[in-house]
Amino acid sequence: MDERTAGATSHADFESGLSSADRLDVRVWLRLLTCANLIEAEVRQRLGQTHGMTLPRFDVLAQLYRADGALSMGALSRRLMVTNGNVTGLIDRLVKEGIVDRRATPNDRRVQMVSLTPKGRRAFEEVANDHRGWIAAMMTDLDRDELARLHALLARLKGSVLAVTTTREDAG
Repeated sequence: MDERTAGATSHADFESGLSSADRLDVRVWLRLLTCANLIEAEVRQRLGQTHGMTLPRFDVLAQLYRADGALSMGALSRRLMVTNGNVTGLIDRLVKEGIVDRRATPNDRRVQMVSLTPKGRRAFEEVANDHRGWIAAMMTDLDRDELARLHALLARLKGSVLAVTTTREDAG
């Protein structure tokens, strides 16, 4: 175990208490959770310290920025993998700040469409630039080929997980 690995495992995390005798699939799963949680915690901290922003707010802005035009509240919630209720309060605040525009659709006034205002686009671009730098810094020990291999392996894992969950949903 090198110093970086030793330092990473000194934190209390999902891998604490595991040994090489534990099943490899379980160890991989817990390693993924640990990495995701460590990255998320660092991003949360930096967003708050640097921009006074929460991660949910950043995620909403990111989805609206990537959208080709406005998104319905339902589509935004699906992209964020949360309920509409979780997004409504945040959108209300972003509208009041002039960062997001919300309008009812002409065909169905119950459907609310949201999009970034020009002010919102500028604000997100500033934060996103910092975010990209933070992520790059956290992955600096992996070269481009290693990142590409990891990305491909995670794509295969995602496909495997989706195949199992789809099969389970179809059987239910």
